Amino acid sequence: MERLWAPWRNTYILKAQSGEGGCIFCDLPRENQDQKNFIVRRGKTAFVLLNIYPYNNGHLMVAPYRHIATLPALTEEESLEIMKLLAQAETTLRKIMKAENFNIGINLGRAAGAGYDEHLHFHLVPRWNGDTNFMPVVCNTKVLSQSLEESYRLITSSWQEK
Repeated sequence: MERLWAPWRNTYILKAQSGEGGCIFCDLPRENQDQKNFIVRRGKTAFVLLNIYPYNNGHLMVAPYRHIATLPALTEEESLEIMKLLAQAETTLRKIMKAENFNIGINLGRAAGAGYDEHLHFHLVPRWNGDTNFMPVVCNTKVLSQSLEESYRLITSSWQEK
């Protein structure tokens, strides 16, 4: 059996097992340490942050500040701002990472795969033609070529409002 050493995941695992994990989408914005928490953009009702367990480089999440779990619970203002932030993120990642396409998704509830099932959030995953290779298929391992710190620096310094 092959092993991939990932010690940074232990903090997440221990918090989840102890029940002390809280909600990252509520807790991180309150800390006002955006660089440390990889919050790349703040809006009035929602914010954008890097996923620290990304599917691809530049994997972003957009969430409302309010702790809500369903789409009908969103206000019109939150819905509009989330869509604007997703569009700005797409524009930014197309420019700085040369992303060709995107997967955008929402996991509503634990059975749908949500790690944080009580706080609605959207995933935006940049994709490139040919970005799948033998590693995920043969080794069940995803290779990420850029650090979270480098992704954060590029995205925040090049954020596209339109």
